[in-house]
Amino acid sequence: MASLEETKNYGADQIQVLEGLEAVRKRPGMYIGSTGPRGLHHLVYEIVDNSIDEALAGFCSHITVTIKKDNSIQVEDNGRGMPVDMHPKMKRPAVEVIHTVLHAGGKFGGGGYKVSGGLHGVGASVVNALSQSMIVEVKRNGKLYRQEYARGKVLTDLEVVGASDTTGSITWFKPDPEVFEELEFSFSTIEYRLREMAFLNKGISIKLIDEREGMEKEEVFHYEGGIKEFVKHQNRGKEPVHKDIVYFEVIRDNQEMEVALQYTDRYNENIFSYANNISTTEGGTHLSGFKAALTRVLNDYARKNNILKEKEENLQGEDVREGLTAIISVKLENPQFEGQTKTKLGNSEMRSFVETSTNDRLSAFLEQNPQQAKDILEKCIRAARAREAARKARDLTRRKGALDSFKLPGKLADCSEKDPKLCEIFLVEGDSAGGSAKQGRDRTRQAILPLRGKIMNVEKARLDKILNSDEIKAMITAFGCGVGKDFDLSKLRYDKIIIMTDADVDGAHISTLLLTFFFRYMEPLIQEGHVYLAMPPLFKVTKSKKDHYVYTDRELESLLNQIGRQGVNIQRYKGLGEMNAEQLWDTTMNYQDRTLIRVTIEDAAAADEIFSVLMGDKVPPRKKFIEENAKRVQNLDI
Repeated sequence: MASLEETKNYGADQIQVLEGLEAVRKRPGMYIGSTGPRGLHHLVYEIVDNSIDEALAGFCSHITVTIKKDNSIQVEDNGRGMPVDMHPKMKRPAVEVIHTVLHAGGKFGGGGYKVSGGLHGVGASVVNALSQSMIVEVKRNGKLYRQEYARGKVLTDLEVVGASDTTGSITWFKPDPEVFEELEFSFSTIEYRLREMAFLNKGISIKLIDEREGMEKEEVFHYEGGIKEFVKHQNRGKEPVHKDIVYFEVIRDNQEMEVALQYTDRYNENIFSYANNISTTEGGTHLSGFKAALTRVLNDYARKNNILKEKEENLQGEDVREGLTAIISVKLENPQFEGQTKTKLGNSEMRSFVETSTNDRLSAFLEQNPQQAKDILEKCIRAARAREAARKARDLTRRKGALDSFKLPGKLADCSEKDPKLCEIFLVEGDSAGGSAKQGRDRTRQAILPLRGKIMNVEKARLDKILNSDEIKAMITAFGCGVGKDFDLSKLRYDKIIIMTDADVDGAHISTLLLTFFFRYMEPLIQEGHVYLAMPPLFKVTKSKKDHYVYTDRELESLLNQIGRQGVNIQRYKGLGEMNAEQLWDTTMNYQDRTLIRVTIEDAAAADEIFSVLMGDKVPPRKKFIEENAKRVQNLDI
């Protein structure tokens, strides 16, 4: 219990009251997720979402997002323009209230928006709070209005600065370096989000412009086919099982739903659900309704048409979803999301709406397209047989138990610590590097698992085949948390899984193969931040008997400029095996000095697209990806 003195020292004067937008600046992570790249880009999405809401209301058809030369952002739309009249309660212009008061907006049932993604009224004001400078211009009433803000404060009164014969809003902001760890916007990150918005809102045109020196680029996203084109885009690296993308749209009262789906020759399911344009990564009632209807409709059709025989068991949910790419997008007036993150829809009425609508429309498609229906069901039946084979393979793996029974080139060198939170495992390329790692490691907390060459590309194989790989079985057993549908994160034996490969093309390929396996069959490892990439040095620079390790060509140039170029010996590491145990510890494994890159998944649909394109069978999409991104590669060795 607290002492009398401690009680006296805790009084009203110690209760801090954060006024206005101070709370946002004090705890930015509560509002934008982080102060890293994810949070930085979230600022852009908050402003764009306001323009998208105008489009949903039927008042906006064009949005332009510009990355300015100084890494500031400008978002312009041709909507109605934000209200500029005096707010009756706040006695300030409405546009000022929107940008300076939390939970102020037109999305709380006041008639501004019937359907909206932004529900909490924190978007524009949070961007203001976390920007060192912000300018808002409004075209409305034949006039051009302008107001300036900074770090949540109002710098100028709203003033008329010109005339305008159009309507719309323009928001310019520069993120605050006092808040964010880095201020460099990623064109590709913003590009994917804007493309996704264009898919989900058919007919809208969104332009992205990059004005930064040496990075000039412009893209326009406009899809009259909406989510049908979304499915086509996701499947561009895959082979469709049936020719037509199944699409249906149902509007009832104040509820809308769109579904587009197509089966491919792949073995993983890719179902992406949205509510009011918000990606519901944890699903919810709309996704549950879709899945239930899909399983029932396909089983009913298969029984009715004697595709499933009387003695055969019904297809399970995972069977009818293997190789499926589907987009489920619903729009409703009062969505109930679980938490500020808005990742799971809770409206119970949406389950029955989606389930009934999917049941009717999908059944009609199958009846009208018997050959495509047959192709789909044959794919599902093959999946059911493979599921049973995979179950037997998993059972066999469990019975074998210890890793000693696997014929690996180098066995697991485990650590002695029993608390998983203190343990980490290095997946090391090759025997020589594995030997150095075993000798140089902290045996208490660091485990080493050497891997022989490149593991199987799981993008091209079912789980039953994958489980025949000794390297993959070794990882599964070492991690201790199972695989696929049996995966249980609570049983993970190591807090960090660190991929440590050579800093060359082969090393990058091995890392990609491992990440593909984790993404497809152990995704929670990545989602919960357990997967890392080690950063071994590229060069050892020696001068006057003193060693320096550098990790990039840019660092090497900087070091040479600092220490001089005379009497310098430079060793280029071609592989981890060239380093002895002490060097590997000092440069790559030492907790105090090492650099690790945490692997994250910002967007599941974006990640699926990249893995499908890079690791799939089709060459043209991969070639196009490389051509489009080659100029943006900063260091090919890392």
